[in-house]
Amino acid sequence: MQSSRLYNRSVTARPIDEQLNYIKKGLAELIREEELRERLTKAEKAGRPLRIKAGFDPTAPDLHLGHAVLLRKMKHFQDLGHTLIFLIGETTAMIGDPSGRNVTRPRMTHEQIVANAETYKTQVFKFLDREKTEIRFNSEWLAPLSFYDVVRLASHYTVARILERDEFAKRYKEGTPISMHELIYPLAQAYDSVMLKCDVELGGTDQKFNLLVGREIQKAFGQPPQIVATTPLLVGLDGVNKMSKSLGNYIGITESPGVMFGKVMQISDELMYDYYELLTDKSTTEIDAMRRKIAAGQLHPMEAKMELGHTIVTDFHSAADAKRAVEEFARVVRRGEVPSDIKTAKLPDGVRVANGVRLDKLLAKVGLAESVSDATRKIKAGAVEVNGSKIHDLVLAAAAGELIIQVGKNWRRVVVTA
Repeated sequence: MQSSRLYNRSVTARPIDEQLNYIKKGLAELIREEELRERLTKAEKAGRPLRIKAGFDPTAPDLHLGHAVLLRKMKHFQDLGHTLIFLIGETTAMIGDPSGRNVTRPRMTHEQIVANAETYKTQVFKFLDREKTEIRFNSEWLAPLSFYDVVRLASHYTVARILERDEFAKRYKEGTPISMHELIYPLAQAYDSVMLKCDVELGGTDQKFNLLVGREIQKAFGQPPQIVATTPLLVGLDGVNKMSKSLGNYIGITESPGVMFGKVMQISDELMYDYYELLTDKSTTEIDAMRRKIAAGQLHPMEAKMELGHTIVTDFHSAADAKRAVEEFARVVRRGEVPSDIKTAKLPDGVRVANGVRLDKLLAKVGLAESVSDATRKIKAGAVEVNGSKIHDLVLAAAAGELIIQVGKNWRRVVVTA
């Protein structure tokens, strides 16, 4: 990530109020601010950095911008000199986090979890300083627990408190099954905080219950309760649901600069302000000023969104990559030109007919449609252009030369020989 004006400065060099303001930017909730102020003050006097934890269950192989919201906040703590713990929930992933679920989450295999965890270890350092980050796996302390240990841990929390959780209360009322292992998940996450002696735990707003359980379990083990800091859930490209790979509304942090920029340009004008707040270092004052300029007609929303895309691509790739992505977007989308990186293919076998080329078969063969029937639907819907003209016929008259085919945002150059 790019450096901000507060990066790489010691915790002792910043006034407590300034640290708090930096930490609170973009947070949904801080429980409790007065406790964090006290902890920061004591840490400064003792010359001891706070221990900041965020856990990630490796349930999918790639991180996306929704994860980036939390990782950026971790980076803010790191910038202020505190110790970061990137916790990979190797064991808790096998239980399955019930947060936001109205059904029991399918259990993953250990092999899937290990493979996904390896990708997380690589991707996280797009945000965090490798030398100043602890990467831990909760299997270190959860796997060795005996049955006696688990029972002892469970004795520190009541079923009534667990069932206060919104997801569980709703499922219990509706008669939807709740498995016993799901009740254990918050306790396992809380035990992570005990073993890591956390001062602060970060998580999305959907993690609030789990994080609060951590406070209670730490007290039961004689530790001061952790401060809870939650970040908003980033809405995905559909403008409705939380960003999720399973919903297809995500922007992956490992996607190419062009794809990443193009996806940023898909978000709504209103959602753009949330992305600015949660994914950039722009202050709320600067974002409010931008909103006023757009409302007054002094700044076009497209220009503001292009600046957002440029910033995000720069953070995950480079300024040069961002510049090329902007230029390519302007050339292809705004001026209607052909992309510079368009894939080229020879006319495949089996698509020629007596009077031309079967376009539906061609689209399927070159990967612009999932099947011939899918290609037919796209053609009839007017979603296919050949050499700049919309095509509605299944048979295309094609002499020797090139066919520049566009289906949505996908392009192919097909070489036709005599």
